[in-house]
Amino acid sequence: TLAAIMAGIVVLRIGYEPRIVGSAVGTTPIFNWLLWGYGVPALCFWGGSYFLRRNGDDAPLRSVEAAAILFTVLLAFMEIRPFVNNGDVYRETAGLTEVALQVCVALAMAIGLERLQLRSGSVVHNYGAVLLTLFAAAATVLGLFLLDNPLFWHIDVGGRFFNLLLLGYALPAVLALLLSYAVAGYRPPAYANTVAGTALILALAYVTLEIRRLYHGPILSTGTTTAAEQYTYSIAWLVFGIVLLGAGIIVNSQRARLASAAVIALTIGKAFLIDMSTLTGVYRALSFMGLGIVLVAIGWFYQRILFRKAPPPSAPPTSA
Repeated sequence: TLAAIMAGIVVLRIGYEPRIVGSAVGTTPIFNWLLWGYGVPALCFWGGSYFLRRNGDDAPLRSVEAAAILFTVLLAFMEIRPFVNNGDVYRETAGLTEVALQVCVALAMAIGLERLQLRSGSVVHNYGAVLLTLFAAAATVLGLFLLDNPLFWHIDVGGRFFNLLLLGYALPAVLALLLSYAVAGYRPPAYANTVAGTALILALAYVTLEIRRLYHGPILSTGTTTAAEQYTYSIAWLVFGIVLLGAGIIVNSQRARLASAAVIALTIGKAFLIDMSTLTGVYRALSFMGLGIVLVAIGWFYQRILFRKAPPPSAPPTSA
């Protein structure tokens, strides 16, 4: 009980001054006063929870476990703030880089807590993983897709391939996919499928934004969309759907095959709703020809490979 009380006191101290030492935090990444102010308490709380667990699962243990998770999350987020904002912890806004790092850290910690709670059976680890997943989902929707989406706002995403799109969309897609596999089998299927669907949306967003980066340069929100760019979107989505189908067949994943069907259906909808009205000449012909060839090939593949009927059993030999 005394350990839980001490944890509460430390939490109150952090709430009084999150920077620990005021404006003297410094601009050095990671190795600054935040590492001492949040990292040392987090390490101590994790150690305390290990020893407290020997006496069973009770309220003091849960309090210390919650403090351990809280300080670990705060350590990561508070280190991101001065690193991105040149030492300014209290900056009022967060850009694409900061939101992307927060989403990646939240997803990575959620994966770790999901693995940890399988061994510990702790309700605190369980709810901590869910809360971090919900935070990552909210930051993805509000930050990556709305408030800090480079498609809508004047944001310099950087180089052609090594840019903020990798950090903001590709890496979160990979982490969300890993999280969906980490929760498969013991959380409700809808939970795992929602996380996997988020990974698919992030991956498709990365492919789309990367194509726009190649056509428009580092500022994606300016310029008109040409016929060549629209055609490239359709081809890239088709290739992405085929890759998902191939991955689903190789690893025997129904989820990947369903994701492939969703991407190809989206491509078909784009072809009829957008390409038909915007593409002209050879691009329109190539778009529908490519789509038709892919659909015929997929239909043939499903019929000949996946839905192939087993040969009828041979009749037993008759005795003379």
